[in-house]
Amino acid sequence: MEVKQLDDYFGYTEKGSSFEGELRAGLTTFLTMAYILFVNPDMLSLGFMPDGTGIPFDDALFATAIAAFVGCVIMGLWANLPFALAPGMGLNAYFAFTIVLGDNGIGWEMALFAVFIEGILFLILSLPQVGARTAMINSIPTDLKIATGAGIGMFLAIIGLREMGWIIDDGATLVQLTHELDGANHLNGEVWAMICLIAITAMMARGIKGAIVYGILGTTIVGGWILGASDPYNSVESVTFDAGKLLDVANFPEESFLAAFGSAGLGDLGDGVSYADFFMVMVAFLFVDIFDTAGTLYSVGRQAGYVDENDELHNSDEAFMSDAGATIIGAAFGTSTTTTYIESAAGVEEGGKTGLTAVTVGVLMLSGLLLAGLFKQIPTFAAAPALVIIGAMMMRQAADIDWSDMGKSIPAFVTMVMMPFTYSIAAGIAWGIITYVLINAASGKHKDISIVMWGLAVAMILFYGTVTID
Repeated sequence: MEVKQLDDYFGYTEKGSSFEGELRAGLTTFLTMAYILFVNPDMLSLGFMPDGTGIPFDDALFATAIAAFVGCVIMGLWANLPFALAPGMGLNAYFAFTIVLGDNGIGWEMALFAVFIEGILFLILSLPQVGARTAMINSIPTDLKIATGAGIGMFLAIIGLREMGWIIDDGATLVQLTHELDGANHLNGEVWAMICLIAITAMMARGIKGAIVYGILGTTIVGGWILGASDPYNSVESVTFDAGKLLDVANFPEESFLAAFGSAGLGDLGDGVSYADFFMVMVAFLFVDIFDTAGTLYSVGRQAGYVDENDELHNSDEAFMSDAGATIIGAAFGTSTTTTYIESAAGVEEGGKTGLTAVTVGVLMLSGLLLAGLFKQIPTFAAAPALVIIGAMMMRQAADIDWSDMGKSIPAFVTMVMMPFTYSIAAGIAWGIITYVLINAASGKHKDISIVMWGLAVAMILFYGTVTID
């Protein structure tokens, strides 16, 4: 397709951009979110656990790149919006640490099946003929939606600090600062993790695009490959570099592709896992996907000038369905929920106006398939600071909560703190809804509670009541 034909299709000249400008904006967005290509597989593979616990690293990397490619291309070609997609941070942590490694953990194959079903439901709810997505979003109080995003930020932060080696288990106080900082030196992975966090933040403060990627790679090369610092989370005394594996590529995911529909996924549903547990997992994925996507699309869309005077996003139905479609494809290949990235704002700031920006990001995401050998040799202490930084960025929205109204602020606070303290996004959402309904009903504001909220609260109470009785 020639440049003139691209302009006719995307209309970037009419929107005040150019072919070069769209490509540059796509590259900028890619650099700000390329960390997902090694952070997501590292989290989903659970390499520090016994064999078979997590999705194979190469499979997760392939699925991450393909899900991002498909989502970005659909968003660009169909919705013609400059928004990039990839497996979401927070949801991948929920997938790995709560669903797979939780006390009542289920296999990753069944978890992928829950993500697949969630994607289909999201797609159905996003159909303009159904209209359920808008009704659901409008029925949930704004403060709880904001708190969900902020709570996920806190959840990411505690996981990140743990993987950095900075916090450890404690029988008396639950968590405490690691003892390894006593007499810390340049061979401590904990030290390099904090150096990485500070360096990334400083680069971001100076407006350097791709700061997270540069920080992770720099820490890996200097602290890991050159000096051989320890990797505390994986109990590795000295990180090593294998040049022979540097050119390894990610092969087709033979283990994770369609694993959701195998004997350990769909075929095992009901065998050792209650339908209620599976339902809660699926609903948690669905809720967070809807709220996260809606918040990201509207905030970035407003910045890009795609939100009209009625507070409606241009091509919103196509945008939501692009998100849902990418989630379905990603689950089929072997990754957790795919969602729209707030980092898309970086490309918008760079001048990205159309879907050509998103398509550019999608094509660049495929580069991850050629860099598997590099990504597999990145130590956890170098990648973990990204979780803390992304968590801090997600916490910014907590300022928009109405803290003066106790009926809103306390349920919002419960939503936020329950996520990191229970290691469960689902628990945070559930108890935020329960406390909101009960507090406002008891304070005489029952007329302000929507039918949807009443129904959700009753369902959550019945679920936790059944779990307690069992």
